[in-house]
Amino acid sequence: MIIQKASVSASKSLLLKKSLFTFREHQHLRNHSYSRFISVVAATTSSEKSKQSKNDINPLALLLLAAAAASPFHSTALRCDAQNNEGSVHWTPAEVAEEDLDQAVKSSNDEIENYPIYTSEQVAENDGSDGKPIWMSYGGVVYDVTDFISNHPGGSEKIKMAAGSSIEPYWHTFRQHFASDLPMRLMEHMVIGRLAEKDQELVDEQMEVLYETSEDPFAHEPVRHKALRVHSEQSMNAETPAHLLTNNYLTPNSLFYIRHHHPVPFLTAQQIQSYKLEIDLTALGAKGKQTFSLEDLKAMPQTHVVATLQCSGNRRSGFNKYHRTSGTGWGQGAISTAKWTGVRLSDLLRLAGLKNAVDAQENFNVHHVRFYAIDGMSASVRIEKVMNPYGDCIVAYEMNDELLPRDHGYPLRVIVPGYAGIRNVKWVNRIEVSQEEAEGPWQRGLNYKILPPSVMDANLVEIEKMPSVMEPSLFSGITKMEAGNFAINAQPGDRVTMKVSGWAWAGGGRNIVRVDVTGDDGKSWSSAELKEGSDQHFGKAWAWTFWEANVPAVVKEDMSVELACKAIDNSFNVQPESCDHVWNVRGLGNNSWFRQGYRLK
Repeated sequence: MIIQKASVSASKSLLLKKSLFTFREHQHLRNHSYSRFISVVAATTSSEKSKQSKNDINPLALLLLAAAAASPFHSTALRCDAQNNEGSVHWTPAEVAEEDLDQAVKSSNDEIENYPIYTSEQVAENDGSDGKPIWMSYGGVVYDVTDFISNHPGGSEKIKMAAGSSIEPYWHTFRQHFASDLPMRLMEHMVIGRLAEKDQELVDEQMEVLYETSEDPFAHEPVRHKALRVHSEQSMNAETPAHLLTNNYLTPNSLFYIRHHHPVPFLTAQQIQSYKLEIDLTALGAKGKQTFSLEDLKAMPQTHVVATLQCSGNRRSGFNKYHRTSGTGWGQGAISTAKWTGVRLSDLLRLAGLKNAVDAQENFNVHHVRFYAIDGMSASVRIEKVMNPYGDCIVAYEMNDELLPRDHGYPLRVIVPGYAGIRNVKWVNRIEVSQEEAEGPWQRGLNYKILPPSVMDANLVEIEKMPSVMEPSLFSGITKMEAGNFAINAQPGDRVTMKVSGWAWAGGGRNIVRVDVTGDDGKSWSSAELKEGSDQHFGKAWAWTFWEANVPAVVKEDMSVELACKAIDNSFNVQPESCDHVWNVRGLGNNSWFRQGYRLK
């Protein structure tokens, strides 16, 4: 993707006049908010890089160090008395979705010129330390984000990195902020002032220099299949189109859904040759760490597992019809299945010295296995899952009998069958056992935690005490519908036979035992015939099950029919009828009945 540089002065002028943008304006403004800060990596990290091992590749950390260096703000600032920040009001995604956008824009236009002016030193003073508020600036506007910290979809740790500074450098890397209008609409309600023009000019100048002298972190992204339904290009988030979802039991690599938080790591041939997977058992008293090269791993006994991966936000768009959530508006296509080949993770841990998981728990209080990726991602699962001989956790180097594609973890990724997609860490280069779960927003933050339906503000709950998504619930979807021959002469109120097919999947290896389909909003049900995937081993149904059915459906006044499906697993869990009972502010785990309409010709 080619990014055209926008006029800095024009962008700044617009930002000073109006802090709430339409989506199109915001897309234009991102063009001068780009990856111009990366060139300072060499200057700011040369001493640190000399201390790193060859395998300690973390491009995201380098980018964020550069972002910090690019900011003109510093902590030797005057004390700022925040007497003029009374206009800062925290709103939730659901609330901004319901506001009158035109009126909000008009109000913003009228009020922005009346806000007080702050210097970069004053903003830097308010960095959250010693009970101070947390201020940030963007494009000449100053925001008080204190009450929003807990609600930040990317986790409180990530947003705090920009505390007391400009956020332009950070948004160059985390470009998901430009995928919708939601970030700026939320920020509109946090405006407390304007940044002094000379200070914003300094930000613009530094970003301009960095833009001219640095490489785009997304410059080496893989080529993607044009059929994918793209939600955001940087970072890439794309789902498998519904009409292609069940064409193959094993999803072709090129059509497998893509969920990224950062740019895809680009490794040179030399880096691949020297790539090492580090196993760290120091929590068990081990004196050293053991490493395995790619050749070492491929020389070990090979195993494979067919497993379905699903983003926890799959079908989030259905939630948004009820109340707006924060995150990518996935349809049903953030789910795919592949054959993964590699080495058992339990074998690796045993080779490194972990002989007995029970002993590790009882004598060393070790309960977790953490995974670290070269893009800065980290997550963990319980040690019971990893060491269970029937758990089938592997470190994979092949996908559908081919080398892992870069989009899906090349050269190595962890596969934790039956768990949420986020636990299947891509580009893994370090694994350790630990007394505590992984740190970071993907494990401990709001990102992957399901709040109660009544809670729209994360400040109202203790996020750290809530569990993260591990074993997903129960899901199904309709991918194909076809009307029978007799539907040609149908009239409203008639019943027509619809041939319908789709998929079903449950987390935790639970088998699908039934799929029911209705054509009259649940008044009657037809049980589907279970097809591929229905014969998986009991308790090890890591992959989805395909199904098909012939279902009578009532014709509506507009000559359409609507079908809905619900799955039942071997614990006899069943999908709920409506998403309003499972709605949550992050839009995770929508497993309500899947409804699909069809207009008769």
